[in-house]
Amino acid sequence: MEKSFGLFFYLKKSKKLNGNERPVYLRVTVNGVACDISLKRKCDSNSWNTNAGRMDGKTEQAKSLNSYLDVLQRKVYEARKQLEQNDHPVTAENIKKVLLGQEISTQKYMLMQIFKHHNDQMSQLVGKEYAPGTLERYITSFRHTQSFLECKYKVSDIDINKLDYEFISEYEFWFKSVRKCDHNTSMKYLSNFRKIVNRCLLNGWLQRDPFLGFKMTKREVERVVLTEYELQALSSKQFSVERLNLVRDIFLFSCYTGLAYADVQKLRRSEIIIGVDGEKWVVSRRQKTDITAKIPLLPPALKIIDQYANNPQCLLQDRLLPILSNQKMNAYLKEIADLCKIHKTLTFHIARHTFATTVTLSNGVPIETVSKMLGHRNLKTTQHYAKILDIKISADMKRLRDKLIN
Repeated sequence: MEKSFGLFFYLKKSKKLNGNERPVYLRVTVNGVACDISLKRKCDSNSWNTNAGRMDGKTEQAKSLNSYLDVLQRKVYEARKQLEQNDHPVTAENIKKVLLGQEISTQKYMLMQIFKHHNDQMSQLVGKEYAPGTLERYITSFRHTQSFLECKYKVSDIDINKLDYEFISEYEFWFKSVRKCDHNTSMKYLSNFRKIVNRCLLNGWLQRDPFLGFKMTKREVERVVLTEYELQALSSKQFSVERLNLVRDIFLFSCYTGLAYADVQKLRRSEIIIGVDGEKWVVSRRQKTDITAKIPLLPPALKIIDQYANNPQCLLQDRLLPILSNQKMNAYLKEIADLCKIHKTLTFHIARHTFATTVTLSNGVPIETVSKMLGHRNLKTTQHYAKILDIKISADMKRLRDKLIN
């Protein structure tokens, strides 16, 4: 969809021409994307009026060149109209093709077809380059995009050249108003959609980035973590139902290693090694970032490993722990929280946050070390955890108060 249009004539510097002569060029700009066309004409730079885009003077040369430029300008507007009438995308490149008598491609690139092709390719690389959860995210994003098109535009697919800033803004509004997503969740889905848009841009199918000017910033949210007291309540509680004991143990293992659900699920016995200090370490490649995390095992984690050393499922599948599905784990964790009187919505990811804060940073482990164990790509990601250490702040201020009193 055309939003802005412009054209002007200018002189271009050339190493091939001597003196003040310069070749004359036409620049057509549509939606911020420009295309230059050589006019095979020359003009003395001293006689060129940059503001007017014409040659000064009343000489025959000036009259001839200016007349030619006037005719060409009319042809540009005619080419633009011709593209609109033939339902072709109005782009600077297509206008150039019309002026040069070149054929305009009639192939339309449809958004959902491209999206589906992307997902089909991704599905063949699951386990090689992508995790199953990554594919699931894009499948969900595909369904959301389909629903948005049907809701907003009453179509099942759309030409990618109709994507613009307004489309992205409306899509964001749809997530927040119809799907009732919060801001960060909306940005997550738009980030998935942006990958499809980038593919179109890189292939040259889309002339202008519809995300240009659109802010994709996420809002900072408070991360839920367990306190030392809550960790003790979990550890000491004995449940009458064995599955709850199992889920609690695996959750605590993550609290004391910082490993995410996907990493614990695929953890094998061979990934427990003797580290440089002679103690047991877990060395595992993080599924999300493909970065190797090396974590010295704390006594609570070692105790859990020993507890399930002879578990039949672990022996049969060469797994370190007999982990359940993420959905079941999170469902049982809510039940566990109620029984332990923990008034927080427990999810498996809270265990990772707890390791970063209550277990490590609060006990004086340097943030650089914590970042390495978590498998973060940069320290900035880890610094988010340091902002929520009220206990650490309290301890630091207590030491300061004691110092001032003495």
